[in-house]
Amino acid sequence: MLFRTLAALVLAAALNASDRPNFVFVFIDDMGIGDLSCYGNNDIRTANIDRLAEQGIRFEQFYVASPICSPSRVAITTGQYPARHMIHSFLNSRKRNRERGMRDFLDPSAPSLARAFRDSGYATSHFGKWHMGGGRDVDDAPLPQAYGFDESLVSFEGLGDRILPPGGLSRQSKDLGHGAVTDVEKHEMTEIYVNRAVDFIRRNQETPFYLHVWLNDVHDRYFPKPALLARFDRFSSNPYRQQYFAVIDEMDRQLGRLFDEIDRLGLAEETLVVLAADNGPTAWKRYYDEGYDPPGKTNGLRGRKWSLYEGGIREPLLVRWVGQAPAGMTNTDTVVNSVDFFPTFCRLAGVPLPNASFDGVDMSAAFRGERPVRDRPMFWEYGRDPSYLRPGLESDRSPALAIRDKDWKLFMNTDGTGVELYDFANGFDETRNVAEANREVARRLGDALREWWQSIPKLM
Repeated sequence: MLFRTLAALVLAAALNASDRPNFVFVFIDDMGIGDLSCYGNNDIRTANIDRLAEQGIRFEQFYVASPICSPSRVAITTGQYPARHMIHSFLNSRKRNRERGMRDFLDPSAPSLARAFRDSGYATSHFGKWHMGGGRDVDDAPLPQAYGFDESLVSFEGLGDRILPPGGLSRQSKDLGHGAVTDVEKHEMTEIYVNRAVDFIRRNQETPFYLHVWLNDVHDRYFPKPALLARFDRFSSNPYRQQYFAVIDEMDRQLGRLFDEIDRLGLAEETLVVLAADNGPTAWKRYYDEGYDPPGKTNGLRGRKWSLYEGGIREPLLVRWVGQAPAGMTNTDTVVNSVDFFPTFCRLAGVPLPNASFDGVDMSAAFRGERPVRDRPMFWEYGRDPSYLRPGLESDRSPALAIRDKDWKLFMNTDGTGVELYDFANGFDETRNVAEANREVARRLGDALREWWQSIPKLM
C-alpha cells in the first residue's frame, strides 16, 4: 500500500469497478491440457475448475513460452520471451546456472506485470510457486516485493515468507534466511495458499486487486492425503496415476473455495479469473523404466514437459468474467501465448504499459468473446545442449528452437540442423514432417527463427 502514488489512488477512486476489474490468476504446475474434465478427462471430474469454463471462455490454442517452470513464469511476469532475460531452464544452483548460461534470478529492473498494477493503485499479492530466483545456494535474489507485490508467500523456489514441505530443497532454503519459514506437509500447501488468497480478497474487496495463486501442485512427487487416495482405488494398477488424481481432486476442491468466496462477496462481475498451467505433464524416464505410463494427459498431442512439441507447451486456459466474457464459450481459433497476458491485462484494467518492447500482443478482445487472429509469430527456445532435462521417450524430444506462424510450425537446432515443419491446417499431431515438400515455407520460417535466436542475449 505504501508504494502507491497519490495520482494512482486518485485515478482508482475516479473509475468504477467495470473499468478497474480485479484479477485472480491461478497458475497450475505441470498439468497437461487433457487433465481437466472440461478438456475431456473422463477419469476424474474437476467440477470447480469446470465452473470457470461453464461461466466463461475455454481456449484450445493457448501456449506457454517454455516447457519448464522458471522461464514459463518469467514470460508472464515480463511479457517477453524468457530467453531475453537469460532464463531458459529451471533456476538451479549458481554453478549449474552458469554452466547453462543463465542468470541466478530475474533482473528486478525488467518489466513486471504486478508492478504495473501496483503503480496504478491495485493491491497486489503472490501466493504460491515463485521460481524466478532464490533457493539452493542463491541467497541474494530479490523478494517478490521487488517486482511489485505488496504481499507474498512462496516455497523453496523463492525468498521471503515461505512454507516448506519436507525435503532437501527445503532444508537448503531454511539456511538462506530472508523471511519467516513454516514447515508444512506437501498436501497442505494448496489449502494454505488458498487461505491466504481468501484473506487477501476479504481485506481488499473495496479496492481493485491483482492476485496470483500459483500452485506447487500438481508437480511430482505426489503426497496426497491418505483418505483422498482411497477414492481412486480403481487406478491402483498405476500408483502414480492414482496419486496424481488424488492431488488434482484436492486441488480442485481448494480452488472451489476460492471461487466460492469471490461469488459470496459479490465480486464475480468485478473480477476476471484466469486459470492456466505452466507446461506439459511430467515426463521422467523413471516412469517408463518402472513399466508405467507417466501421469498427466496431453489429449494425444506429441511431447510432454521439457519438449517444444505441442504436449509440452499447449496448455489449458480458462477465463471467467461474469457479464463481460461470454458464458460457456469455446475458442478453438485464437492463438494466445503467455507473453500476451501483460498487454492484455493492462488493456482490460486501463493500466499504462511500461516503456518496454513486449513480445506479447493485446488479446483483450479474445477475453471478451471475440476471435482475433494472431498477427505475429511465436518463438521458443529450450534445450541448448544435452545437459537439459528431456522427456523419457525419445519421440517426445524436440529440437531446441521452434516458431509458429499461422498454421505452420517449424523446429530446428541452434546449429540449423534437425529441421521439422508441420502444417496445422491438417492436424496438430506433429508426426508428418513436410519440410521437404514446402521448402519455401521452411526457408522463410527458418530464417525468421535463426534471426530471433541470434537476437537472444547469451551469458558469457
